Amino acid sequence: MKQQLPIGIQSFKKLRTENLLYVDKTKSIFDLTKLSNYFFLSRPRRFGKSLTLSTIKELFQGSKELFDGLWVQDHWDWTQQHPVIHISFSSIGYKTLGLEQSLNIAMDRIAKENNITLGSTEYDQKFKELIEKLAAKNNVVILIDEYDKPIIDYLDDLPQAKAHQKILKSFYSIIKDSDPYIRFLLITGVSKFSKVSIFSELNNLTDLTIHSKFSTLVGYTQAELEHYFEEGLEELIGKLAPTKEALLARIKEWYNGYSWDGKNFVYNPFSVLSFFGDGQFRNFWFSTGTPTFLINLLKERNLYDIRETEVGEATFDSFDLENMDTHALLFQTGYLTIKSIEPLFNLFTLDYPNREVKDSMLQYLVAGFNHGSYAKTTPIVINLRKAFLTNDVDKIISIINSLFKSIPSHIFIKEKEAYYHSVVFLVFQYLGQFIEAEINTSDGRIDAVVQTDTHIYVLEFKLDESADKAIQQIQTKAYLEKYKNQDKKLVGLGINFSSKTKSVSDWKMIDFT
Repeated sequence: MKQQLPIGIQSFKKLRTENLLYVDKTKSIFDLTKLSNYFFLSRPRRFGKSLTLSTIKELFQGSKELFDGLWVQDHWDWTQQHPVIHISFSSIGYKTLGLEQSLNIAMDRIAKENNITLGSTEYDQKFKELIEKLAAKNNVVILIDEYDKPIIDYLDDLPQAKAHQKILKSFYSIIKDSDPYIRFLLITGVSKFSKVSIFSELNNLTDLTIHSKFSTLVGYTQAELEHYFEEGLEELIGKLAPTKEALLARIKEWYNGYSWDGKNFVYNPFSVLSFFGDGQFRNFWFSTGTPTFLINLLKERNLYDIRETEVGEATFDSFDLENMDTHALLFQTGYLTIKSIEPLFNLFTLDYPNREVKDSMLQYLVAGFNHGSYAKTTPIVINLRKAFLTNDVDKIISIINSLFKSIPSHIFIKEKEAYYHSVVFLVFQYLGQFIEAEINTSDGRIDAVVQTDTHIYVLEFKLDESADKAIQQIQTKAYLEKYKNQDKKLVGLGINFSSKTKSVSDWKMIDFT
């Protein structure tokens, strides 16, 4: 029987008992359990963290029948079973019950499942008592999923986020003194910012986030994609691409590219499963969580070009509620990933992982910076593409004009340079997803190049100057020189923008062929 795709399913037991696809990660999990005792793993949302914890839970509880045919089946000591404390912060109800109350209820539930009566009344002491009483059976395995969700969900409410941070610190402080009772501990989340403050007493916590040996613990490798989705690939050949090689190249462009060591690159599992389930290229992962807080933060800091950024290793620990590092936040939430590492100086290059993330992020950034609608961003850029393809310069100017109309006048007047550069830059970056377009920044200058089958446009933008001056710059700096060997019409387009009217005041086009 053909295995079904487990889209959104995070239960290992459900996968193994209901004929759902499971990509075998048990070799990596086995290696992890033999390496040490205490671990922390940061990965973006919907990346397989919950399924990993569920798998570990069944492994330590000795559910041998669930591992039939998997790598670990013949390598695990099934005579040993351990009690498991498994807490998922996405499902304990802290938003409606309050964090303290939800932790109390979670402790009571686990105690009841294990036929234990707790005498303590406070959440932290209940946790301590639960660990000690469960350890009477065997050393305890503690699995905590999305530990930071009560903080991440309140990044726009700093007092509440700090209150939750304080509660969690008291809760996790119990672990250190419980060391004699613990066999294995794995805490997962999106961010690392709380590692210093919340887990300050857990100095033996091994951080797996950029650990080279476990860079593919979650996510699908290229080999796993081609092996486990072979049938799905065959079904889509001819529909989405003429050959298997072409199809694999498109899937890789859209959904591969995440890395935590700069060497091994993996696919987002949710995106891959959704793609094979839906049968078309779409932005699956991004649409499951609107990054409103991130977009507002980027606008506040006037940061719109987040490509190919070099950072030091300290960035990966720089997640402070008082002063959040933007690139650390973008990396930990999955909008940027490690593309390469300079080992001599431990310098990391961050960039968009793939087309899915870049395409969606640019949509939100364009909408955010020009105060427009996210839903209307793509149609605007597609229409701009059509205008270039049909060489309709009047339409190009009209669309560029429309981009600035929704920006409130008082905001634009105050930040005219910032908004002018950001909107132009982002629109042409996004245009590059659909047509050969590039835009570069240097010393405040923005120039764009758009290529079609018949034309090459070099655009120079000016603010409160003149279109003639823009054309003059194209000429004097010989922007079109490197394109003269191509059999295409060369066009210079100078556009002057007025900060008073928030529109194009004049433009000029010259044929340089």
